Amino acid sequence: MAPQATKTSSFKIGTFGVTVISDGLRTSEKPQETFGTNQTPEAVAELLMANFLPTDKFANGFSPTLVDTGSDVILFDTGMGEGGRAAGAGQLVAGMQAAGYTPDQVTVVVLTHMHGDHIGGLMEGGQPTFKNARYVAGQAEFDFWKDPARAGTPAEGGHKGVLEKVVPLAEKMTFVGDGGEVVSGITGMAAFGHSPGHMIYRIESGGKGLILTADTANHFVLSLQRPDWEVRFDMDKTAAAATRKKVFDMIATDRLPFVGYHMPFPSVGFIETLDQGYRFVPESYQFEL
Repeated sequence: MAPQATKTSSFKIGTFGVTVISDGLRTSEKPQETFGTNQTPEAVAELLMANFLPTDKFANGFSPTLVDTGSDVILFDTGMGEGGRAAGAGQLVAGMQAAGYTPDQVTVVVLTHMHGDHIGGLMEGGQPTFKNARYVAGQAEFDFWKDPARAGTPAEGGHKGVLEKVVPLAEKMTFVGDGGEVVSGITGMAAFGHSPGHMIYRIESGGKGLILTADTANHFVLSLQRPDWEVRFDMDKTAAAATRKKVFDMIATDRLPFVGYHMPFPSVGFIETLDQGYRFVPESYQFEL
């Protein structure tokens, strides 16, 4: 597949500049084999149809986010990297350049978790892509994926990816837990379930806030309107469902904008409660006023 056109979206949260970058878009078939795996195919198809979506295919985007505080340029997640380019992904660096940034300007790389579509861009040709950066991750996440006990389990592929992409950078890595600070104004929040140490981040500046929810929800309809529905990629499905409710109840109650890694680009919106779950409300002109 040919590389996709670079797509970026920039806005302000207080004095912080936020730029969401599309790393690419992947289409897949049979949504019910990924979302609502504990439901009937008919129930999944009915919800998709009700939301004007096809029942036989779905699109999954990847959206790393840059936050420019004025003193730091912080990148949250790194996309698919060189391994995704044959399928049209791996567009992070091109998108950064289109937005006026180079990899060398990144001072902090935050890994929300260590699935391949988040760590793939850490290395390019065996060398660090962001050579001037330090790295931040959750301790539980790093420990799980690095552990040799993953060999011979369904997590073996992820283990190998972490050994290749993350472990070579470990000496420049610090770990953050629930409530831990990345830099002033950016705070980690535990959101376990999708992966053992999955973290989300609260960004605050000038009295404004934004939640970076990473993979708390992986589909803007199937994961949000039905937060109890199981997702194939959630490692602890019960914990992931509980985390979805906790996080999106907070976002809805506080009326905060959020960036979701797999939400439809530009991946930014709001949440309202709806029936047994939530409705995703894409941003329009809120950040222009």
